[in-house]
Amino acid sequence: MSKSFEIIERVGISLVSSSEAIKSAVKEANSENKVGWFEVIEERGRVTGDGEVEFQVTVKIGRKLD
Repeated sequence: MSKSFEIIERVGISLVSSSEAIKSAVKEANSENKVGWFEVIEERGRVTGDGEVEFQVTVKIGRKLD
């Protein structure tokens, strides 16, 4: 049994909230390979050309290697 983890980073984006941006990044990574843990490492945002607020969250994701 492996005792190693793979660590990747993803940026989730949402027009709704930071929480939705996090969920987006984690769910997408989990659909590719089971996520063991995640850590939010950066939050930021921007105002789009239409005046909407866009939330951008960088997430560090750990996955156990088989």
